[in-house]
Amino acid sequence: MASQDNTHRLYGVPHSLYTGIARCYLRTQGIAYTEIPTTDADFHTRILPIIQRSIIPVLETPQGDIVQDSLDIIDHFEQQGVRYSAYPGGLLQRVLSVIIAYYGTQAMLPHAMHYRWSYREAQEGFLHDQFAAGAGDAMADKIMARMNAYLPQLGVDAHTAPEIEASYLQLLDTLNAHFAEHPYLFGGRPSLGDYGLIGPLFAHLGRDPVPANLMKTRAPKVFRWVERMTAPGLDTPEFPGYGDAYLADDGIPATLEPLLRQIADEIFPMLTDKLAFMDALIQEHAPEDGQPVSAKPHQRYVGVVETAFRGVPVQAGVQPYLLYVLRKADALLAEGSPHDQARVREALAEWGLTAALPGERGYTVDRRDHIEVWKRT
Repeated sequence: MASQDNTHRLYGVPHSLYTGIARCYLRTQGIAYTEIPTTDADFHTRILPIIQRSIIPVLETPQGDIVQDSLDIIDHFEQQGVRYSAYPGGLLQRVLSVIIAYYGTQAMLPHAMHYRWSYREAQEGFLHDQFAAGAGDAMADKIMARMNAYLPQLGVDAHTAPEIEASYLQLLDTLNAHFAEHPYLFGGRPSLGDYGLIGPLFAHLGRDPVPANLMKTRAPKVFRWVERMTAPGLDTPEFPGYGDAYLADDGIPATLEPLLRQIADEIFPMLTDKLAFMDALIQEHAPEDGQPVSAKPHQRYVGVVETAFRGVPVQAGVQPYLLYVLRKADALLAEGSPHDQARVREALAEWGLTAALPGERGYTVDRRDHIEVWKRT
């Protein structure tokens, strides 16, 4: 259904991690949109049959095209040209922005869900109000119970909870120091990395009462960045004369290096264990090119792996989607000259992030007809 004006339709809800990413991007770019809840009749009668599963966000363009997934929504507009590109000009900055986006959209899911559901009693009124607003009062408790049940798949339990909280406090301290000197991760405009982090740091950790109060009191510069990311355009009055460009010469500010080292400390060995699980899955089942990654479109996990988070043993579900995200880093690196590729790999090795690049494995994850599928390479 084509729109009568130039307004896009964004199907989502305020408390959704991935909707928040798309919303921030649309606001930054000044793209006209209307946000529509999933209770809207159009979502059920027109959108769900197209995307084949209940998932948000979904963007409908004025021409009637459908784009599902926050990162795909960003790339949809990047291909058309926007004022503030989310992809820095420097190769190292571009690759790191994808790795940080992976950290925010995948590795921080335990942080987001732990602070939302492990502290449910302390923030029940707020959570019920938010879920009821998005799905109706009758469905709110059912959806909340289902979301609460995801904790084990994310590796959230009594053993990992203290490390998840220690990780969050470390992240707040690191980002607070960085955003005291820079408005965004790589300079004067948000990168894909900023958009990846805003997902959990807005929808869950920046809105739910318990973690949001912690952010405000411990890391006010981070809370201000959250406000900045959710404002129209670039909201940087604290940085007069800073400009809206990325840092020159592919520069990485010293204040960002602690974040990169924390990411390396936390995504491994979980990431390498999940990739090894998928390698074995492909070896055993030899799926055809284009075959869906799971038996049913709504099933995003393909198994469970024994791994560790910050040295604590844990079981975690394996989502092939993680490979869909990180392949962007491989693709961007391949665009660079041999000299620049070597320079980037050297920097990644220094921060312990070399294994964040999946590299050639004979397969990858693609999206066709809005569903993740195996792609043979």
